[in-house]
Amino acid sequence: MKRTCIYPKDIQRITGRSGSYCRKILSQIRATLGKEPHQFVTVEEFAVYSGLDLATIEPFIVD
Repeated sequence: MKRTCIYPKDIQRITGRSGSYCRKILSQIRATLGKEPHQFVTVEEFAVYSGLDLATIEPFIVD
């Protein structure tokens, strides 16, 4: 794994959706996990939330 945190651009590459939609997904993950808006979402948390396994997500995470 290259990075611990996932960003909207990473989710865009994975899903093919718009940047605003990806920011909304990150906000929903934070709300579900009880995180504050300034806190990061990890790749593992995104994988659990989206139902995708890490092996599928890993190639889309670019340094």
